[in-house]
Amino acid sequence: MARPFHAAAARVRLRRSRPRATAPSGGLVPAAHPWKRASGLLAVVVLGAWLGLLVVGSVRTPVGPMDTTMTLRPSVSGGTKINVSPLGALELDSHHAPARLDVDVDQLDPERSQALVKHPERLSGLQDEVTDDVASGTRELAVRSCVAVVSGATALGLLVYRRPHRALAAGGLALVLLAASGVSAYATWNPKSVLEPKFSGLLSSAPSVVGDARSIVTEFDVYQQELARLVTNVTKLYDATSTLPVYQPDPATIRALHVSDIHLNPAAWHIIESLVEQYEIDVIIDSGDTMDHGTAAENGFLDPVRDLGAPYVWVRGNHDSEETQAHLRKTRNAHVLDQGGAVDVAGLRIAGTGDPQFTPDRSRPTGGKASEQLAGARLASALRDQKRAGTPVDIAVAHDPDAARETDGTVPLVLAGHVHHRVNELLPLGTRLKVEGSTGGGGLRAVQNEKPEKVRASVLYLDRTTRRLQAWDEITLGGLGLTTAEVSRHLPEENLKSPSPSLSGSTTSP
Repeated sequence: MARPFHAAAARVRLRRSRPRATAPSGGLVPAAHPWKRASGLLAVVVLGAWLGLLVVGSVRTPVGPMDTTMTLRPSVSGGTKINVSPLGALELDSHHAPARLDVDVDQLDPERSQALVKHPERLSGLQDEVTDDVASGTRELAVRSCVAVVSGATALGLLVYRRPHRALAAGGLALVLLAASGVSAYATWNPKSVLEPKFSGLLSSAPSVVGDARSIVTEFDVYQQELARLVTNVTKLYDATSTLPVYQPDPATIRALHVSDIHLNPAAWHIIESLVEQYEIDVIIDSGDTMDHGTAAENGFLDPVRDLGAPYVWVRGNHDSEETQAHLRKTRNAHVLDQGGAVDVAGLRIAGTGDPQFTPDRSRPTGGKASEQLAGARLASALRDQKRAGTPVDIAVAHDPDAARETDGTVPLVLAGHVHHRVNELLPLGTRLKVEGSTGGGGLRAVQNEKPEKVRASVLYLDRTTRRLQAWDEITLGGLGLTTAEVSRHLPEENLKSPSPSLSGSTTSP
């Protein structure tokens, strides 16, 4: 037993004999890489705060007749997302901050929902009730989020550093970051974001959700009542999700469907027919490139134009030949425009010109941008002539945006296509240029692309009295092999700059 004892004593003496590390004259060893320590602390704070929000950072609260769950989520762009499962989602560009507000509609309270259905007069007070509910839920969510981020960051800091002061520093920094996010959200808060919602899922196929253009621009209270009616309809939608609300058109609003660049995709006709029926479209305006090569063999593709359910106004694109144009002139329900010619249809006067270039395969010499500008100048001259004759044009149509821009100052609205993506631009002299994407998803050649091109169309809402654009809905569908759908509402800037008194009082509305 003596040998182990002596061995242990020797190890003790050896440890005592080792020289101790001496600190430099400053007394403390400076950190070799302080920026690495700061980056590590920031990573711990962000991860801990996020985990805290996931675990305890949500609040269940009633909003009107609905039971909802409100949650803060880290986000680059911010905003608000309202999930109405299984119908889809509604997104609002409400603020810009590194935090997004998610509102999940869990279920409807049967008693509260039926009370609204049986007593419609209560809809008048639903706005204030929902506003109070949202404010109360937001306050509770703010408190709980503070507790969540501080607890999460502190717990993870203690786990990583095993030092209480470092863990408390992580918790304090998390609270500072959350407060900064709140200040950023408050500074960028956009109360008018409710006017331009973006719908997805089944909600995108319910045009009545989007409401009426005139009521949004001039009667915001009416628009809120329409949203309240939607809340009551959700009770029925949960029982039969395929029964979506029916769009109720305003007789004072003209609804025009803008399509372009179909490129021989037969699916486009089914999409157009569906939109005409759902939105009760008054007139369809096609800004060209309906064909792909413009040959006589392709003319049969135009046969569905006869039965689209609304007048079809068309201008020639650079993939459409003169032979295509001649064939369409003989087609029932079609109105072909060229050389500044005009037609009165659905309460609108529409003028247009065909593309001066025919380049289906780029093998022929072209006039380039100069020829497009010349065609646009001729169209502008025709528009001025019609205005002097007392028959001003409401909408001009050209295929190429370069031609369309030449009409600035001669018409309130000009439509174009060609570039396969959307452009919305207020030109210097006051004409609004709207360029539509490809309603045919790039045509059958889209299968050659790495990613399928999306199908795009727009519903334009025009005042029947002034024939000016009040609002428009951009409809975007997934391309070949995709099944997504999205509808987003947009308003002209001039309408937002000069809101009515009822609209300007909507800053506290949900």
